Amino acid sequence: MTRDAIPYTTRGKTETKKNMENERADWKARFREVFKTARPIIGMVHLKPLPGAPRYDAAGGMKKIVDSALYDAEQLVEGGIDAIQIENQWDRPWQKPEEIGPETTAAVAAVAARLKAAFRSPMGVTVHLNGVMQALAAAVATECSFIRAFELANAYIANAGIVEAAGPRLMRYRAALGAEKIMVFGDFHVKHGSHLITSDRSIAEQAEDVETALGDAVIITGIKTGTPPGKDDISMIKKAVSLPVLIGSGLSAGNLKELLPMVDGAVAGSSFKVDGVLSNPVDRARVKAFMEKVREIRGKD
Repeated sequence: MTRDAIPYTTRGKTETKKNMENERADWKARFREVFKTARPIIGMVHLKPLPGAPRYDAAGGMKKIVDSALYDAEQLVEGGIDAIQIENQWDRPWQKPEEIGPETTAAVAAVAARLKAAFRSPMGVTVHLNGVMQALAAAVATECSFIRAFELANAYIANAGIVEAAGPRLMRYRAALGAEKIMVFGDFHVKHGSHLITSDRSIAEQAEDVETALGDAVIITGIKTGTPPGKDDISMIKKAVSLPVLIGSGLSAGNLKELLPMVDGAVAGSSFKVDGVLSNPVDRARVKAFMEKVREIRGKD
């Protein structure tokens, strides 16, 4: 029998694990406090290419970026979304953390500040690729509630190269800034990459590593954007960690009833876009229809 074939529940749990569960329990209360609801849905605002990115529109400038972000955020809010995640999705090709310049952090913070001034929804920040220090700096400056880390623990191979664990530096930076209230949502075995270098470890163990790295929630994804995680994998992860578990890709109106009751929330992007196409603007009608189904499910909790 291979290591992955051994049911997670049959492996011994150490005292360290038990102590961590007790210490981290307060973050579950914080999770509910921030989002004001069970199973929150976080909608994506994908920013147009920012200054410094190859496809940045210098003629349109920051005004074009801000206007687009305000439009998408308005569609999400009016459609009934619970929270917003701001992300530099179109700064492609993405850079590794140490290559991301201050112009990116400044631009993300500038947009976040405008959205925070316009809307009351909880907001978070993601900076590609795994730019968690930059994301935290922007979140602190704009009083956002969370950031997302694509690789909080371990490492993987992305198109940009080897992406290493951000947790050790990030958590010390968060403590130095006195920003412990800003939650860190950690992916593991994340989409957009190869995970051969951690293939000897089960996904349950990798999810545990997010908790060990002091993450405040675990994000589980499918193999690529728009692809949902499997039900068996979700069940395994829920048993492996004491943190909230969010779906980070592929949740749709078609699989909501099946998958949402299994988790503690979700991050959704392409499902809310016109025709379901990632590069299109947000479609308010799609958001509204999606959130109506979400409320039906939450009403049964």
